[in-house]
Amino acid sequence: MKTFFTACFTMLCFSGIAQTKQDTTKKLEEVVIRPYFSTVPVLRSTGSIGLISQTDLEKQPNGSFVSAMNTISGVRMEERSPGSYRLSIRGSLLRSPFGIRNVKIYFDDFPLTDAGGNTYFNALDVSSAQSIQVLKGPHGNIFGANSGGVILVQSAGSIPDSTALNLKLEGGSYGTFRENLSLNKQFKNYSFNITQAYQRSDGYRDHSGMDRKYFQTTHKWDYAKNAALKALVFYSDLHYNTPGGLTAEQFALNPELSRPAGGAFKSAIEQNAGIYSKTIYGGISHDWQINEKFKHVLAVFSTYTDFKNPFITNYEERKEFTIGLRSYVEYQQRLTNANLKFNLGVESMQTATDFDNYANNSSIRGDLTVADQLKARSNFAFAHFTADFFDKWLLELSGSANLYGYGYESSFPVVVPKKTNNFNVQFVPRAALSYLIDPRLSLRASVSKGYSPPTLSEVRASDNVINVDLQPEQGWNYETGLKYQTLNNRLYVDFTGFFYNLKNAIVIRTNDDGSDYFINAGGTKQWGLESTLAFWAIPVNASNFVRGLQFRNAYTLSRFKFDEYQNKAADYSGNDLTGVPKNVLVSSIDIQFPKDFYAFLQHNFTSQIPLNDANTVYAKKYHLLQAKIGCKNLRIGKTPVELFIGADNLLNESYSLGNDLNAMGGRYFNAAAKRNFYGGMAVIIY
Repeated sequence: MKTFFTACFTMLCFSGIAQTKQDTTKKLEEVVIRPYFSTVPVLRSTGSIGLISQTDLEKQPNGSFVSAMNTISGVRMEERSPGSYRLSIRGSLLRSPFGIRNVKIYFDDFPLTDAGGNTYFNALDVSSAQSIQVLKGPHGNIFGANSGGVILVQSAGSIPDSTALNLKLEGGSYGTFRENLSLNKQFKNYSFNITQAYQRSDGYRDHSGMDRKYFQTTHKWDYAKNAALKALVFYSDLHYNTPGGLTAEQFALNPELSRPAGGAFKSAIEQNAGIYSKTIYGGISHDWQINEKFKHVLAVFSTYTDFKNPFITNYEERKEFTIGLRSYVEYQQRLTNANLKFNLGVESMQTATDFDNYANNSSIRGDLTVADQLKARSNFAFAHFTADFFDKWLLELSGSANLYGYGYESSFPVVVPKKTNNFNVQFVPRAALSYLIDPRLSLRASVSKGYSPPTLSEVRASDNVINVDLQPEQGWNYETGLKYQTLNNRLYVDFTGFFYNLKNAIVIRTNDDGSDYFINAGGTKQWGLESTLAFWAIPVNASNFVRGLQFRNAYTLSRFKFDEYQNKAADYSGNDLTGVPKNVLVSSIDIQFPKDFYAFLQHNFTSQIPLNDANTVYAKKYHLLQAKIGCKNLRIGKTPVELFIGADNLLNESYSLGNDLNAMGGRYFNAAAKRNFYGGMAVIIY
């Protein structure tokens, strides 16, 4: 590892010397973001925001969002087996045995997170995204209930482009194959994108294969000078096997194993454990600039998911239907030394879910054992005020009033009439301020409240018991930070410190039969530091042999502790928060050569991770090294072709990327792939 870092800094020093000899570069573009309702330079944003551009996505392995998401400080994304995502922002994965909870995700103007608090992020293919913004910390002010953060995904084709047909083919280790076809078309006032993708893999472990068929289309029609319609539809057909967790002994003996039979339980292979999920999602939005001061936006959306999960102990089927709308009005007033903006809106949705559980007779659905029907309602009104004074002071005041509840009834084995459980209205405010000291340096501070009610999958967990006693978690987050950016945009530094005091933290527990349930565990005290650095040692388009060299670094320091947490006779107060590494460091070097040759190298260090609330078992620290090289300027006739090859886990580490926390029988570990390779080509036709 020391050799790796020495080489990195040697290259930086060498390239810096070379740059002083000849500087024939053009000015690098300033990065702008749109985290709320206004587009602002990243230097002036009031919050801690991570940005993944399309270029960043292309540098990473194309089969998963995991590697790209983990380049953002404060974010931890896991993949227990191919296709099985878990995600946390400044927190733990204690609420997510699988899937994504406690994080609100939007796809363009439309919430991807349903009213029940669940998000099928793994339904999306990587090619579906143009860019991703991550808003770290509670942002319930205009995005509703969440205590972790918000992710804003910009769909492919959302940026107008000339006609382009793009075909990408890729193959790799463990039977991996990936194909992606996309078409962009721009007319005078109408544009559309069609994206299709197919991906499959046998997986590194036994019984860890996956395949996904994906189709997406977006359309935008500027039917008037001041009005536009936008439509988005996607369909995803995802299947992946779930090999199950291993004990430490099994993991050390043969990490490629799937969960073997034990006691009264059959093996993962015998039960054909896996996920079968089909999702169709659609939304239409209307943007109307009424006049110079007023604007109105309306978005309506709906989604349907057919979900099947043959598991070790049962066979679950879910049918989920969501419908909702989001609308707001905007008023803007430009004064001599100030720009004022006020937004007022509502978001309302409901999700109906049928939970049916059957016996799993060696992968064949058996007799019905439990049937419940739940319906979640998520409604909130929000207001957001922005005042920009002298292009230096940026003040944001916002808040939302959240009304969440759910209804439930049972039809088997005992009929239970419909009942409701409504939580009290929660006001969730946020106040933030940034000050531009000079064109290169800004300071910021914010205070915000987090609020996250239990999801339907936590109220009715795999133990098939409707837990009406589970309460929302909530708390206050305080943070401050600074951003520094040189005038030529070659160097960017972002440093953030925060403290989050969370109450009624929701954590997972496991019964003796392997089924899960959730409890409120007192609270947590979460101190953290995050830093991001990006430095162009040689800016792009320099005349040197090395046409561009960028060094990037993201560091996360997490000091998260349980607070007043007692579980039966055990007192876990003061213990490290389960599932959270104290230190994560991700560093990368991106090198551009003549004729569009490129090389990309990335290193990820993750420290040890506590795997149970008692802090008696830890996952070992690990180093991941990835590399990718390619050329974008090859030609077949007049058609540009890109060829690339890449490698993951070059150090051949044995590690678990997706630990089962508080697992019964010590089955904590889901082994990630050893050293593996991939390669492919992309063809673009204009």
